[in-house]
Amino acid sequence: MSGNRKITVNALTRVEGEGALHVRVSGDRIESVKLTIYEPPRFFESFLRGRAIEEVPDITARICGICPVAYQMTSVHAIENALDVEISSGVRTLRRLLYCAEWIESHVLHIVMLNAPDFFDCHSGIELAERFPDRINDGLQIKKIGNRVLEVLGGRAIHPVNVQVGGFYRLPSRDELTELLTDLRWALDAAISLSRWVATFDFPEFNIDCERVALQHPHEYPMNEGLITSTTYPCISVQEYEQHFGEQHASHSTALQSKRRGSETPYFLGPLSRLELNHERLFPVARGLVDEICPPFPLRNRFHSIIARSIEVVHALEEAIEIIESYQPPAEPFRPYQPCESEGCAATEAPRGMIYHHYRINDDGTVASSKIVPPTSQNQLQIESDLRNYLPRLLDQPDDIVAAECEKLIRNYDPCISCSTHFLTLKMERT
Repeated sequence: MSGNRKITVNALTRVEGEGALHVRVSGDRIESVKLTIYEPPRFFESFLRGRAIEEVPDITARICGICPVAYQMTSVHAIENALDVEISSGVRTLRRLLYCAEWIESHVLHIVMLNAPDFFDCHSGIELAERFPDRINDGLQIKKIGNRVLEVLGGRAIHPVNVQVGGFYRLPSRDELTELLTDLRWALDAAISLSRWVATFDFPEFNIDCERVALQHPHEYPMNEGLITSTTYPCISVQEYEQHFGEQHASHSTALQSKRRGSETPYFLGPLSRLELNHERLFPVARGLVDEICPPFPLRNRFHSIIARSIEVVHALEEAIEIIESYQPPAEPFRPYQPCESEGCAATEAPRGMIYHHYRINDDGTVASSKIVPPTSQNQLQIESDLRNYLPRLLDQPDDIVAAECEKLIRNYDPCISCSTHFLTLKMERT
């Protein structure tokens, strides 16, 4: 097809939050691609100012209903970094269990209800369930089990309230956790089967290189901490994050967009990046699935993200089971601390990729300033870049088909749009 074309998706479907896509084409040339996030910004950094640091974990947990642990945990780690709070090993292990639960429920929701329908040309997870009822029912049951772990350890499944600076408000008993083991073992078997099913999907060919970024820990698959690792640049500490990654305001988005400083290039976060950089640290069954079902490294096809997510679900279930089987309640639920004028930062691995928080604290224990960089805002430029590279193969199709195929590509990143809308000046352009 020739001539000028404007391809529009006014409301992206099967993603969390409100966003659109606007593409302009002239002949065979892609003039512009804009992932337009139009959901109103929510100003979390602004209204954290002046709040007591004890309030921060519960406030940041409310940034997202799908991945609240990522925001809560990163804020807690950053404040503990600022105050030099050293948590006990038992508390650290329980925090990994909490993170495992979030990976399980968030990943499985995306796999069976949001992403898998694309591979069967279904318009919804409900339509897919009519064709594969057992698969979808198993997936939803796995998610329910992940939610139950969140309830026991976090106080509730949505916006958990049991985490505090220095530890937890309340430690679960051994019986409370061991009661979960039967369901978790069933979920592990079901997740293995789910991952093998996912690997049979008909994946579009879209192998394109980019910088992949993820945390990396020397002894474990990254969740809570690690160095920032890249397929392109040397490792750096989390404390160096803002020297290497910067945000900018794009007029078509209510979320700041991230780039590499200096090169001004985008980068890619999420399960594919984590798996490529850390697959040797997976638990045994998940590591075996890499050999069995994972495409060869390097992982460049964005449509393979659903395979990476399914393997991470298996890993999270394996780790959760191991933690619970060996669980002994720590001697104390938290370590006391003394507020002081300080600043600190932390990065963890949310289901969608690396998340970064930075806080300055006043001597009275209130927040002087905060910086929150969600994974979806960091992925925005890479999504737009990938769309530019993907669109040429679609241009002989009608506009509605092009739009639908672009949506499918976007859903591979599992964008959490509401999380990404964090900045203080709103200047949207007309598209």
